[in-house]
Amino acid sequence: MPPPIAFLLCIIGIAILFYLNKDDSVQNSNALWLTAIWVGLIGSRPVSMWFGLTGGPTYAANSDLEGSPFDAAIFAALIAIGVIVLLTRWKKSRRYLGVMGPIIIYFAYCLISVSWSPVPVPSLKRWIKDVGDVVMVLVVLTDIEPLAAIRRLYSRVGFVLFPLSLFLIRYTETGRAYDNDGLLYSVGVTTNKNSLGLTLFVISLGVLWNFRWLLVNRTEPNRGRRLVAQGILLGFGFALLYMARSSTSLGCFLLGSVLLLATHLRAVRYQPSRVHLFGIAVFAFGGISVFFGATGDVAGAMGRDSSFSGRTDIWSSLFPAVSSPIIGTGFDSFWNSPNVAIFQHNLKMLGFYHPERLNEAHNGYIEVYLNLGWIGVCIIAIVLIIGYLAACRAFQRNAELGSLFLVYIITGVIYSSTEAGFRTMSPNWVFILLAIIGASGVKKNAKVRVLHQTESPLVPAH
Repeated sequence: MPPPIAFLLCIIGIAILFYLNKDDSVQNSNALWLTAIWVGLIGSRPVSMWFGLTGGPTYAANSDLEGSPFDAAIFAALIAIGVIVLLTRWKKSRRYLGVMGPIIIYFAYCLISVSWSPVPVPSLKRWIKDVGDVVMVLVVLTDIEPLAAIRRLYSRVGFVLFPLSLFLIRYTETGRAYDNDGLLYSVGVTTNKNSLGLTLFVISLGVLWNFRWLLVNRTEPNRGRRLVAQGILLGFGFALLYMARSSTSLGCFLLGSVLLLATHLRAVRYQPSRVHLFGIAVFAFGGISVFFGATGDVAGAMGRDSSFSGRTDIWSSLFPAVSSPIIGTGFDSFWNSPNVAIFQHNLKMLGFYHPERLNEAHNGYIEVYLNLGWIGVCIIAIVLIIGYLAACRAFQRNAELGSLFLVYIITGVIYSSTEAGFRTMSPNWVFILLAIIGASGVKKNAKVRVLHQTESPLVPAH
């Protein structure tokens, strides 16, 4: 099939999916499109790259000091509009700020660390973008119908990115690239297979959450066609995850799917305290084995060697390159600091060769350590622990919401063991923030059985 015809069919297919998923019984604010666009952009490529204003797939915005002014203007506009929206919803926004103590402390420390960054201006710009992640999360949670807003966020992003990825992979060179060994792999709307896998992983979990809800709730408006739309989207996610060959993302999606479905079993739903058993089991299988033996078996099962595709060499070379272990190099600054020369020397001594300039540690916790030191690692650990406990409480109050929040926190923690999952404008980080902030805002006595209700279970009490 000629690519122009395939592209036309792709656009028609996207329009059909939006039509099938249409539900006029719930009205969300148009501001939800802000978050959908934000997630769509960070989950694909910079706008400047789509218009040919920057480099190809090897372009790395996170490591470029100045970045693209065009992209900066777009993100600044989205953040500014998002802040205006939150100010118009100040009553709800203020309540969420009241339950975000650990996250506010983390962001405050990140801002302070800009002062000792070797590149303070770019570091400050990246911090502002990181605040943008929080703004977009709050735009969703302060919506008049936050549950429906969360559900529609997955659909709006997935309906566009998934079909476009399949089109780009099948009919263009843009959707494909070569790895370090010269093997062809799929990148879709992103710039590398790991980025594609991450986008597919976080969005597909939300689609599965939507699909399960529609499957068991027969009274949902327009249930039949919405179920078809979500089923098709879930099928796209499965197929693309297989094509992406991103072991970490595929593993996290499978673990998250098992946890999401298991938390809705009667034995757990009516005994919410048992959710800890499932959470611990997933942590044990997906995380502990990585660090405490059996790494070869686990890695082999996921399609990579026991060194995790060279990651262990990278990790061992990074620790000696940190000049300030307590406070770090400064927010998102390590890869633009003189410390990189020490890291590259250490890596060379190990005989590890990478044809491209590395710009991440391929481990979220080490990445935080490089930029924010042990203080930052301790703060992010506290944020995750408090978030997990909040998600467990949320599950006891509202199993539908709590299950989703638990899945994102647990899989996000596991994902970050082999990828930089806490970085600015990472889909993993955005949905971890959504889970933690959302879980902290689930009110007591919020055990609702329906999606549409007069009072939202997500707005914190006065």
